[in-house]
Amino acid sequence: MTDLQEVLDEIAQEMACSADRGTVAQYIPELAKVDPEQFGIAVALPDGRVLSAGDAGTGFSIQSVSKVFTLALALGKLGDAVWSSVGREPSGNPFNSIVQLEQEKGRPRNPFINAGAIAVVDLIMAGHEPKEAIGEIIQFIRHLADDDSILIDEHVARSETAHGDRNASLAHFMRAFGNIDHPVDHVLGVYFHQCAIVMNCQQLARAGLFLANQGRDPVTGAQVVSPQRARRINAIMLMCGHYDGSGEFAFRVGLPGKSGVGGGILAIAPGKASIAAWSPGLDHVGNSKLGSAALEQLAKRMGWSVFGA
Repeated sequence: MTDLQEVLDEIAQEMACSADRGTVAQYIPELAKVDPEQFGIAVALPDGRVLSAGDAGTGFSIQSVSKVFTLALALGKLGDAVWSSVGREPSGNPFNSIVQLEQEKGRPRNPFINAGAIAVVDLIMAGHEPKEAIGEIIQFIRHLADDDSILIDEHVARSETAHGDRNASLAHFMRAFGNIDHPVDHVLGVYFHQCAIVMNCQQLARAGLFLANQGRDPVTGAQVVSPQRARRINAIMLMCGHYDGSGEFAFRVGLPGKSGVGGGILAIAPGKASIAAWSPGLDHVGNSKLGSAALEQLAKRMGWSVFGA
């Protein structure tokens, strides 16, 4: 039987020796300051154990990985009505592209591109002030991770707000088509704070464990989403979780996953584990270069690909 901790230690050592680490995100100044030499990986198992290696205890801005949790939250509140505002198809375009929005009358292709995530935030905000919606999101993630210490980095949130013109354009465009109900600045305020949530690999892997266990947290026994919804969230992660690099990630890793420009990736091995990898350097499409490589090695060595060994 393969020793998982030994595999994680070996992968962390291999990543430490890697010369090509990608480039940290430059368009959000606070992210540009992060040391690219860091790498962490953690695996949460259904029995409650969390195994890790490298810088798995170092916090980072989860950015778009948060979109997995806001989608789960929105589906819990609104059910399949979510899909009237956002689609379920891969975009094939960069995460902040506006091109398809015009062609498709303000309905984003999927909930993991920026426009789709902004539309999901608008749905979550129904009946809430922005601060209440932010509180609901952070409390949901704390509940999933079973960790009340998870916080929002206000410096990152302000940095995103100051450089959020493209996201504002997406939101105004959707509002012009009637697909955003709340004031754009309110929706973006919630969205930027959502992306600025700080977690480490151990917390992130733990928070995603319900998706590896048919929507139920195996540690607490809480049914977070229905088995059907968990399966569908995983399907969207597989198809759309890495933007226009989603096909390559599915080809190489073979697991549902969601990346963020902070360098984090959450991946799900259904029935087996929830995995978080982090390294700040990104590849040319905005996904963690070492994180992707590490997950490819882990899936291969553990035989965890959803497509078979």
